[in-house]
Amino acid sequence: MDDFRIFTSIRYDPGLLKVPGLGFTDVGWNQHPSPFYMLDFHRDRMLRAATHWGWTAAIAAISGDVGLKNLERFLQSITSEVDNNIPHRVMITLAPDGSLGHQISPLPETHLNNLYPECLPSPSSEGLDQVEKGKVPIKDPTYDIMLDVQKTTKSEYTHYKTTIRDMYDGARKRAQIRPGDKKEVLLVNDDGHIMEGSISTPYFWRGGKWVTPPISKDFTAAQGSGGNDGTTRRWALERYPPTRVSTVFRRLILIEAGISSLDKLFLLIH
Repeated sequence: MDDFRIFTSIRYDPGLLKVPGLGFTDVGWNQHPSPFYMLDFHRDRMLRAATHWGWTAAIAAISGDVGLKNLERFLQSITSEVDNNIPHRVMITLAPDGSLGHQISPLPETHLNNLYPECLPSPSSEGLDQVEKGKVPIKDPTYDIMLDVQKTTKSEYTHYKTTIRDMYDGARKRAQIRPGDKKEVLLVNDDGHIMEGSISTPYFWRGGKWVTPPISKDFTAAQGSGGNDGTTRRWALERYPPTRVSTVFRRLILIEAGISSLDKLFLLIH
């Protein structure tokens, strides 16, 4: 696997530069003006993966304040020539020798409330569609959600985000999801528990709170659902009270086709 890489996908969005002046609080990295969404969390995720595989040079390249600044400069060099009026997805790859690579592509606009919600309201909350009542998520876009018909074995390649993507590509192919479709497929592990979405972290409304599949900090086959420890998942769990968001998730939830992302299921792209 000479071409094996760790990667993360970062949202580059000039609209994020407005965040500090719009009253958003406790937003971490983006509390100071930056067009890169949760850059420090993305760095931390890659660093955990590099540590897992023992990539000494890669660890040195992105560790500490110096490593984070180097990553920011790398992103600035990539995005300096793109259209500043359009958000972009920047896929950053990290090799064992510490070298960085990238791919970049346009992204649709996303309301800042969906990037930094003050809360995750209940599915019945009218606030989901009323921006003026606070910084709550906007119920747009909505996705058709499907369960994968085939089980996926949890592994270090599902726990960490790497260029080995066959399990996700296969799930999307079985669900007949094409590029641009407002559809998502949820992967199911060998125990019959939901692991994660192919491109998202799912939250389910159960017992008066949102619950999300449990994920261990470091990979172990004996713990957790086996899914990816997404950046938005970390952000939500660190900021919302345990009574509002929980990782308790013990059984497979059957989902009717066509359920919308903020009806009984909430998705955060990871």
